[in-house]
Amino acid sequence: MPFGNTHNKLKLKYPAEEEYPDLSQHNNHMAKVLTPEMYANLRDKETSSGFTLDDVIQTGVDNPGHPFIMTVGCVAGDEETYEVFKDLLDPVIEDRHGGYKPSDKHKTDLNPENLQVGNTLPASPNMSSVVFQGGDNLDQNYVLSSRVRTGRSIRGFCLPPHCSRGERRAIENLSIECLDALEGDLKGKYYALKNMLEEEQQQLIDDHFLFDKPVSPLLLASGMARDWPDGRGIWHNDNKTFLVWVNEEDHLRVISMQKGGNIREVFNRFCTGLTKIEALFKERSHEFMWNEHLGYVLTCPSNLGTGLRAGVHVKLPNLSKHDKFGEILQKLRLQKRGTGGVDTAAVGGVFDISNADRLGFSEVELVQMVVDGIKLLVDMEKRLEAGDSIDDLMPEQK
Repeated sequence: MPFGNTHNKLKLKYPAEEEYPDLSQHNNHMAKVLTPEMYANLRDKETSSGFTLDDVIQTGVDNPGHPFIMTVGCVAGDEETYEVFKDLLDPVIEDRHGGYKPSDKHKTDLNPENLQVGNTLPASPNMSSVVFQGGDNLDQNYVLSSRVRTGRSIRGFCLPPHCSRGERRAIENLSIECLDALEGDLKGKYYALKNMLEEEQQQLIDDHFLFDKPVSPLLLASGMARDWPDGRGIWHNDNKTFLVWVNEEDHLRVISMQKGGNIREVFNRFCTGLTKIEALFKERSHEFMWNEHLGYVLTCPSNLGTGLRAGVHVKLPNLSKHDKFGEILQKLRLQKRGTGGVDTAAVGGVFDISNADRLGFSEVELVQMVVDGIKLLVDMEKRLEAGDSIDDLMPEQK
């Protein structure tokens, strides 16, 4: 990966039905949408950089499903992918993002002051309720850490599944130049993966600061792990509370994180840092991929729009055993993962709980869902700890 134009033209020697992938055992969004007729209509198309339909769908062909999440099954190789292959990607996006239609427009809100105070709920008949201040005091006996992250793509470059070595290195150099200009609490340093000792890499991975080595079959099949670790690295501020990954799944992954339950503080740093980074890129005549329909354009269709995942590591040993745990998360528009990432299961009742949506809601709205949802989940956990019922706390569908 990626396939070249010559390879794509070679495949056109065979009829579409002989090149059509066997999706009979597959369960991902791409497999639900792609038909033999659609494949035949799109297989000879390519973007101006040479990204083809088979490049788009390869990760979904090689990975029929996933034990913990419903995967998308396709990726973009450049900004143009979403237009050239819209016959496939529009219905995939609509399916993945809860009915988001090709005519819909995305909204952005990076003002942390717009986070609202959540509703105060009684914790238990024998426990007093706690005043809740919009994400600044989630119970640290349950919420171990808080994180908000997103991705950004630099216009004019191919995306990680398709970029050349030279492009990847140019993105790295441009990112270093911009990030080195950050000041104050955001001042930090860049660490190139190729210059790190293995022990240094592993320590950062264990601390949840650094992306893992490319062992995920989703990353490998899509071509994002080519030439590893060339052109990849991590920048973080001196306090290790604001991080930027360079050339992992997206050009940039911007992350604000800290221990405890003050997600408002995390989100405030996230918004401040992200706004400054975008300004620094614009000063150097580079802008981020964005349009009014898809919002911020990223490699995976699941991350379009805000690209935002606000999450906490939270202890829910009792609630996670409740037969309605999955239903509760779905109604709150939240999703769960293991604390080691998308390919891991929960350990000791500790989950990584985050927003399930990315597109069609603003950044503030998504963080608000997490703030309100985690407060409710912790209240439920306390009830179950005390041996009380949670029936009266069951949420309505958001």
